[in-house]
Amino acid sequence: MKRVFGTVEVIFDISYLITASILGFILLLSSFSNHARFLSSIMALILVGGDAFHLIPRIMLIRTGKEIELRKKLGRGKQITSISMTLFYLILWHIGVLIFSSNNMVIYSYTIYILAIIRIVLCFMPQNKWEERYPPLFWGIIRNIPFLIQGMLVAYFYFINRGIKAEFSLMWFAIIISFAFYIPVVLFSNKNSKIGMLMLFKTCSYLWMLVMCMSL
Repeated sequence: MKRVFGTVEVIFDISYLITASILGFILLLSSFSNHARFLSSIMALILVGGDAFHLIPRIMLIRTGKEIELRKKLGRGKQITSISMTLFYLILWHIGVLIFSSNNMVIYSYTIYILAIIRIVLCFMPQNKWEERYPPLFWGIIRNIPFLIQGMLVAYFYFINRGIKAEFSLMWFAIIISFAFYIPVVLFSNKNSKIGMLMLFKTCSYLWMLVMCMSL
């Protein structure tokens, strides 16, 4: 059974990386003078690039079982993925400002940026011990607090503007469910590795966000 789940995860991860890359390049090659579409392409490529640092070692681990040899790459991959997800929501915020033609968002923007900077700084703190098999839960919670607030602010922004552009009416919901699947992994994956499977559903929500951006 474990082998079956491992194979499913490998297939899913490879499919995700390929799909997200294709979406990113389609957005990039068709952006022309469309600033929001260009930002969407950068957002997609940052996401898939960051995730690749974690998923490729993860795939290697599943296929080879060499956990000790791959532990450093897995840890650094998680760190890079954490930073790329932060940048993802930062760009998603700017896309929303563009498509909703929102003005007077200076304070809101500063808040989003400050939270992103705090999150990234926390990700670089050595106390995270990324390369350990079971990193400290405390730091996992600490570094995700500003990320959660950032994500919820972006979700709220899309929620209050959901009626302006129909194609983005459910972006807020996609953000909410991505965090709904992500938070249990942060809190409980050290105790039960099967909880980590929720990340597959989180990944699907990210793909959904990218697909919505294809309408730009």
